[in-house]
This record gives sequence, structure tokens and C-alpha cells, in this order.
Amino acid sequence: MPNTTIAETKSRRLMALRFSALGDVAMTLPALYSLARRYPDLHIDFVTTPFFGRLFINPPANLHVHGIDLKKEYKGAAGMMRLLRYLDGLRPDMVADLHNVGRTWIIDKWMRMRGVKVEMVDKMRGGRRRVLKLHEAQPPFISRYADVFARLGYPIELDFETLFPDGLPEVEIEVKHPAVGVAPFARYYNKTYPVAQMRAVVEGLTSRGVNVYLFGARGREAEQLGTWTAYNDRCHSLAGRFTLEQELALMARMDVMVSMDSANQHMASLTGTPVVSLWGSTTPACGFMAYRQSADNALVAGLDCQPCTIAGSAVCPKGTLDCFLELPPERVIGAVMRLLPETSTDNPTDR
Repeated sequence: MPNTTIAETKSRRLMALRFSALGDVAMTLPALYSLARRYPDLHIDFVTTPFFGRLFINPPANLHVHGIDLKKEYKGAAGMMRLLRYLDGLRPDMVADLHNVGRTWIIDKWMRMRGVKVEMVDKMRGGRRRVLKLHEAQPPFISRYADVFARLGYPIELDFETLFPDGLPEVEIEVKHPAVGVAPFARYYNKTYPVAQMRAVVEGLTSRGVNVYLFGARGREAEQLGTWTAYNDRCHSLAGRFTLEQELALMARMDVMVSMDSANQHMASLTGTPVVSLWGSTTPACGFMAYRQSADNALVAGLDCQPCTIAGSAVCPKGTLDCFLELPPERVIGAVMRLLPETSTDNPTDR
């Protein structure tokens, strides 16, 4: 890390953009917090959606999150013009485009026309064939976000640790240990561990004296997870009961989280909780490994057809989903048990 850069000698304004999705926005947070703490005189405006902005708990004083409702306030061509005028009002000296999609391309061009320096995250779209066909690993997105800041003149070390550096906020339930959080759902079918196998994981853990806490959304997911808890005193459904901020506080209390390649692995990582991640159509080679998680805890069947997609899809190209069928529940249970502290299952105290 250089001692003093030109960027440190005067106060400037940096605007960063990332509108979706939840997991991708979560991955920006370690880089943004590290940037803000490394350069306390840098004014940082992060522009995202209102819901995703709620991830930014206990931000540094110079990091300001702006929740933009794109569907209501800034829809269509007229909405884009309103958005550009709003962003003009932030008076950025530079823009970090952490999204690299059509909407941000328009913003980038607008800002460049006003003499604002713009740097864009490299999504390496041209190299995706090498990932899918040759299994060459792409750099993690979190490091790519850091590269954007470096190109703007603000190199950083990723030193973020947790959203809760000063202790955990209270929650309405008592978490009993050993405690394992399980998030059984993902956005795409071929990134979702089969329900029967995940239920076997849950039952295998509770039979070993582990307390399992299920994470999911309200509605269909909550109804399905409720059936898992009916005859299992060590299995508890949290689905649909808590706000995003409360879910993060609950994840922070888990000894281990189990998740697919989904937003949940990134959310748990923001709390410093170890994650056992399950990979099907995607693998860590696609660049979505969660922040500071060990590759040893990323479970992949290792089939020749993996990965078959960069971000997930609605179908398995082979029609088999062998990538998950050949990742047995016993392997998942073993990975979790290796991470659990050697404590009595009768100890109900919070971590």
C-alpha cells in the first residue's frame, strides 16, 4: 500500500453505482467500506435501490447510500432524465460503475460529457467461454470492484470484517448453539440444491444435536419450511418473520451458514460467519465466491459439465442436475460438522 497518494491530498467526491442484484450489491460492501476507511476525506455516494441499500449497516461516516426507486420514480426515458439530473446534484468528481449494464452506460456517458472521470467494473464477458469450456477461473468480483477504485486513484486493501464491529443488536428469538443457518432456496433452478437432499442435510444435522435455523422469504418458501419444523424440535423456521437487517443479525449468531451460490452466502459473509456453499451450474471459477470464505468450504461435485452457466438459468442443459445429485447430503453434513465448535448442545447462550 503506498504511503500517500495524490488522491489523499484533497477532498473529492466519488459516486459508485450498483443497482442489482442483492448478492452483487452485498459484494460491493467490503470494497466500499474498505475504501471509505482508507480515505476518510473522500466523500462517497453509493447509488442503489432502497431495499438493497438496507444492507449498509454501520457505514463509515463518509459513505452515503442513496436508495433510488427505478421502477416508480425513474422509469422510462423521462425517468432517466430525472435520474441524470439527480445524479448531477451529487456533484461527483469521478464515477465507479460497479454494474456495467445499459442503464449505467447511459449514466457513464452523461458524466463523461461533463468532464467526470469514469471507470467501469470488468465483467470479463469476452472470457466467459474460457470459464465454461476450459474451466479457467475468473477473478472474484470483490477484487474487481477494488480494481475500479485503484484505477480512479484510490488503491485499497480489503480489510472489512463485519457489519457489527461493536456487538450484535438484539433479536426476538433465543439462538441455541451449536447453531447452523440453512438457506435452501436460490433464484435459479440449476443453482438450487434439491429439496429432498437439503431436507436430508437438515435432518442429519439435527440428529447430531445441531440446532438448525431456516432462512427464506414469506409466502411459498415460509409455508414449505414450516413443514420441515413440524416434528423436529431442533429445526426452526425464520422465513418471512424478520426484516433484512434482523436476518443479518441472526446470520451473525450462526456458527455456520449453509447456502447455495445465492445472496445468502454473501449476506452471511458480511457478518463474518463461515459459510458452507453448494455449487451446481455455477462454480467459484465464475467469480462469485463470497468475501473471505475458504475454498475448502465451497462444495463442488467436480463434473466435466461444471460450470455450465455464469450466473444461473432455469434449466439444466443435460436435463439431469447431476451436479447436485452427485453432491450427497453426507458430504454437506461433514463439511458443516468440521466447522462447528466443540460445545455442548445443551448450551443455549448466544454467540
